[in-house]
Amino acid sequence: TYADFEKMDIRVATVLQAERVPKTEKLLKLTIDTGLDQRVIVSGIAEYYRPEDMTGRQICILANLLPRKIRGVESQGMILMAKEQDGSMRLVSPLEGIGNGAVIG
Repeated sequence: TYADFEKMDIRVATVLQAERVPKTEKLLKLTIDTGLDQRVIVSGIAEYYRPEDMTGRQICILANLLPRKIRGVESQGMILMAKEQDGSMRLVSPLEGIGNGAVIG
């Protein structure tokens, strides 16, 4: 419902640093600037994006999730992705540069 959508805090953020999570094939650890703070998000995007392709990139995140440990790393949000018809995943990100912390909705 629209009321459920309104509860989501979706914001623009910039990836400051990206690295693989050790002993995993699919996980990247991203340090991001949300415009409000810096935080870490762990995401299963390593099969689609290399760490060096993520640094400096603007992404859209779900910012108001409770922190959760993933492979020993605390993840403080979720990246928004779009699923193609062939099953591959693509980042949802602004076409133009926009301020970190900009609210989407």
